[in-house]
Amino acid sequence: MRVIAVQTRRQMRDFVRVPQAIFGTNPCYVPPIWLDEAQAYTKKANPILRNSDFSLFLALDDAGVPIGRTIAYVDHTFNKFYQSKIGFFGAFECIDDAEAAALLVRTAEEWLYAHGMEVIRGPIHPVAENWGFVVEGYDTPPVYLSPWNPAYYHDFFTTTGYEKVKDLLVYEADMAKGYELPKRHEEFAARFLARYPGISIRRLDRKHLREDARAIWEISNTALADNWGYVPLELPVMEDMLNKLKLIVDPDAVWMVEHEGKPVGFCLGFPDINILLKKINGNLLPFGWARLLLGVKKVRDYRLFGLAVDPAWHKRALDALMYIHLYQNLRPKNIRMEANYILEDNLHIRNALERLGMEKIKTYRIYEKPLFAKAVNESLQ
Repeated sequence: MRVIAVQTRRQMRDFVRVPQAIFGTNPCYVPPIWLDEAQAYTKKANPILRNSDFSLFLALDDAGVPIGRTIAYVDHTFNKFYQSKIGFFGAFECIDDAEAAALLVRTAEEWLYAHGMEVIRGPIHPVAENWGFVVEGYDTPPVYLSPWNPAYYHDFFTTTGYEKVKDLLVYEADMAKGYELPKRHEEFAARFLARYPGISIRRLDRKHLREDARAIWEISNTALADNWGYVPLELPVMEDMLNKLKLIVDPDAVWMVEHEGKPVGFCLGFPDINILLKKINGNLLPFGWARLLLGVKKVRDYRLFGLAVDPAWHKRALDALMYIHLYQNLRPKNIRMEANYILEDNLHIRNALERLGMEKIKTYRIYEKPLFAKAVNESLQ
């Protein structure tokens, strides 16, 4: 058994196919869009990796068959912002073999230590843009751009010195199970708009996507600045994200809130296309594109990807107003919606979601471990 750094096209193909090889028959496995997958691990195609040093690692068994993978990376934007020396791992996948997992993780630790890092944190996936391992809710399939993993990953990391640094929670509202927004909240929305007549709510403008992307970028960087782990986004990252989503965007799920014409909040939801990606096995060619674009109109599962309010409007319940508006417009579709990545200690948002009748269904966990010369050297012996 050995771990190699990915250098050739063949090795890159093996790297991106590892999850399918291990979990392809699992009902919770969702293939990526293969057309984009390999390119997404390059600086040219991925604005997140553009400001990072990184290495892709592939674990092979004695016969040379790929059995695991991970990426180790140094995000210079993050470390400059936090004045830290934290390295990251992500894209971790492995068979149920503690030796293989340990070898992969130790290799990532050694690489990060050699690049001057003092702490390793993850999983934070710089390509799939998801955070954490599932530690609660394993049987619930992931929504688009969220992770899934088997239960044994938790044991891999807790037995090799990793400790929890933060839990991220998932809340659900499923109309098919009888979810209804409490009537008092809809009455509140009417009162709010009467109190603030300068407030208007409009759909995302696809014809002026760049302008709306800038507004979302500016609001995010001010509203989320104090959130744990948040790093101010660069505008190209936001534009890239919206470009990826624009083909599947449901106009009823993306809203901009303005006060006297100035953007002060946004609500970004989208249909969960994972069920469609499974049907086309991640292949957009030759007819996958058509099946995806036609099928997305029939999807009833949604993800609430982002909701943020200009700090000047905090404590006025503008976030609740946006959620209520989202609910009212999606109600005819009898949807199921997940709100992801709610920080465990963000009691304001957690209490708001629970008052709106949503229920916690899943937990993701991010781990951390200090890197010391003695520990790294011993782990590699």
